[in-house]
Amino acid sequence: MISIAAISLAIWIFCVFLRGGYWRADVLGDDALPPPAAWPHIVAIVPARNEAESIADSLTSLLIQDYPGRFSVVLVDDNSEDATASIAQALPQRTGSSVPLTVLRGQPLAEGWTGKLWALQQGIAEAGKAAPDYLLLTDADIVYEPGALRNLAARAVSGRYVLTSLMVKLRCESLAERAFIPAFVYFFQMLYPFAWVNDPRSRTAAAAGGCMLVKADALARAGGIAVIREALIDDCSLARVMKARGPIWLGLTRRVRSIRASDAFGDIHTMVSRSAFAQLRYSPVLLALTLVGMALTYWAPPLIALFGHGTARALALAAWALMAVSFWPILRFYGLSPLWAPALPVIATGYMAFTFSSALQHMLGRGGRWKGRYQAKKP
Repeated sequence: MISIAAISLAIWIFCVFLRGGYWRADVLGDDALPPPAAWPHIVAIVPARNEAESIADSLTSLLIQDYPGRFSVVLVDDNSEDATASIAQALPQRTGSSVPLTVLRGQPLAEGWTGKLWALQQGIAEAGKAAPDYLLLTDADIVYEPGALRNLAARAVSGRYVLTSLMVKLRCESLAERAFIPAFVYFFQMLYPFAWVNDPRSRTAAAAGGCMLVKADALARAGGIAVIREALIDDCSLARVMKARGPIWLGLTRRVRSIRASDAFGDIHTMVSRSAFAQLRYSPVLLALTLVGMALTYWAPPLIALFGHGTARALALAAWALMAVSFWPILRFYGLSPLWAPALPVIATGYMAFTFSSALQHMLGRGGRWKGRYQAKKP
């Protein structure tokens, strides 16, 4: 028991002090930067499938952006079965915006592509007719504050980034969201410490798919979005491709947010299990090692602290304390009580269950389910 507690403590010492300070949640993209000498030409591409509930708010936030340069929006209606396209088409007149909006009817899903990437491929082709400097790849549930694009473009130009991405602030209102959303961002930062992502010397590459500003010519030189056509985790796959072409940047933001609701615990399960097994490269061995590793990291400290004694209990308490302290900054970012921090082992148990479920769904041929499609590679 002493050995297990010592290993758990060593894991948390490494995570807190040697993993890029991921837990501090202090890499932010909201500060105002000096304007560039010339504002770049940007085309936003919004893939949308059955997004009637959110598309008006999302597109309106783009159409009213306070952006000094050339800017236009392409919505790719990915074979929606609701009123997504008609709602979008009415927005320019309703908002009085002068930002050009193209509503593109998507083609049937091509073999070998995931739905979102096929929609993006069509949007990028349409945007290419205007020869933009940057492409804003964003989702149909994302809402931007009026000056958010200006700040994003200024950061991209000043850093000469080929990919500039913001981890949008996710909705965190329901009990399910409060329990799991901050931890989702916490675990993402643990996997991909933002300081390492933003260091050109580091091989770590990641992006957040809700908001990605991509240098158009760099993407074309990399082979276009087709090089990741089958990826379920498309944002991080794109980040790896782009980091081979130049520096990238990723940070948190309060100025760009998702309005997609996850009111039930099943909604969180669907979001995570869609791609969790893909993250493990569909490997049962990696799945088993991950679950054992998470048990050692998240279960051992509280269990030994509660039921152990002596040196083992002291080591476990120290590990649990480091775990809770590391969770507090992202809880504060989301405006939640620090009382959630000691509960990270329980929350991690939920993510372990989601990951196992993801593998099970894949083995049953239902992997990568999203918007009525099963997109994972067949077992």
